Amino acid sequence: MKPQNLTAEEQYNKMVNTPVSRLITSLAVPTVISMLVTAIYNMADTFFVSHINTQASAAVGIVFPIMSIIQAVGFTLGMGSGSLVSIRLGQKRNEEASIIASTALFTALGVGALITIFGNLFAPQVLSLVGASESVLPYAQQYGRFIFWGAPLMCASFVLNNVLRSEGKAFFSMIALTSGGLINIALDPLFIYGFGMGISGAAVATIVSQTISFVILLSWFLRGKAVCHMSIKLFRGTVDVLGKTVATGVPSLARQGLASVATILLNTTAGAYGDSAVAAMSITTKIVMFVAAIMIGIGQGFSPVSGYNYGAKRYDRVKKAYRFLVGSGFAIMACFAIVIFIFANQIMHGFIKDEAAVAVGVVALRWQIAFIPFHPLIVGTNMLMQSTRHIKAATFLSMNRQGVYFIPAILILPRLFGLRGVETSQAAADILSAFTAIPYLIHMFRKLDRLAKENEVARS
Repeated sequence: MKPQNLTAEEQYNKMVNTPVSRLITSLAVPTVISMLVTAIYNMADTFFVSHINTQASAAVGIVFPIMSIIQAVGFTLGMGSGSLVSIRLGQKRNEEASIIASTALFTALGVGALITIFGNLFAPQVLSLVGASESVLPYAQQYGRFIFWGAPLMCASFVLNNVLRSEGKAFFSMIALTSGGLINIALDPLFIYGFGMGISGAAVATIVSQTISFVILLSWFLRGKAVCHMSIKLFRGTVDVLGKTVATGVPSLARQGLASVATILLNTTAGAYGDSAVAAMSITTKIVMFVAAIMIGIGQGFSPVSGYNYGAKRYDRVKKAYRFLVGSGFAIMACFAIVIFIFANQIMHGFIKDEAAVAVGVVALRWQIAFIPFHPLIVGTNMLMQSTRHIKAATFLSMNRQGVYFIPAILILPRLFGLRGVETSQAAADILSAFTAIPYLIHMFRKLDRLAKENEVARS
């Protein structure tokens, strides 16, 4: 625990002087654990609900784009404020960092409240729009209404989580998310089966766990364990503060917003092949997200290292950090890809007994997992750009995997290849996204070399 209770000056020295491999690992391990627990309890909802019936399983997939919209708000404000906070702390401008963090938190609560109101007023229309069939809609409404109520705390938790990580205090974040996740996993079977709440029980379990995570996250700030301070008095709805926060978070908004659109298109396209296909793609998505969560967790361990050192003009360390991120990420992703590809049939049977859904899911899972080793390049380059405030490049790169490439793929490939086109669309988007990131990476490395030389001249 001692390394987590550092002064602002000690934290700065840690972030700019500790060897990057050790630093990223120390930050990534708790972040990966947090991401995995979050992914597990998302999978737990799918796992337990899938044993109700195929329609209930499909309903979780239908509500997923709604959760993606909530996450888009949280990630936009969270990653935006986190990137700015890490740079400000690297520049030793701690008060400005607190203003940015507080502004993001209270904005997240406000926008989340608007989602709650709108979602509850127009739930049937919204759920039908995102792909709910008549047979699935009743289950989607039962599940979705509680998710709408949890929107404010879910949005705010993303902000608190990312600010802690941007300070290099990923351990505190891990405690909060892990606690909430484990409680969710325990409550799922209790509420669904023990209390006889069915699919509503899964949603209630999710909201209870999210509330617990939020309370723990907020407690670190209220107890003075974080460098940044949270107060409504520090809120600044100005272009210089809120505007920059949103602008910096635009890549996350693009990524999560397009993920929502992509899921809607996936649900509606798969829906043409029946509820079994929707359920299969929903399960496949959750499994792949579980593996991708590891890479995102490593990337979030990298992001504050990149931001701190870019702000401190330690450009050589930014490059070293990126190389470590991609190299370690590729090795881990490749191992998971091999195991899941081999045991895809057994994994799908563990989630659902509908043989038609299993058949679709096995093919889709193998296609998607085969190209998961491309994720380190995709995620790493995007986070490098975002953490150093190269917003336009980061926004474009974040739009590729589930926007620029996936949306055309899901619209075109099923027309050419039928159900096989649905199953392979994400793999095609991953390949194209990885190759698109390469020229941006080359350009960024050249810029870092140039800045390093200019810094040496200025110091000599």
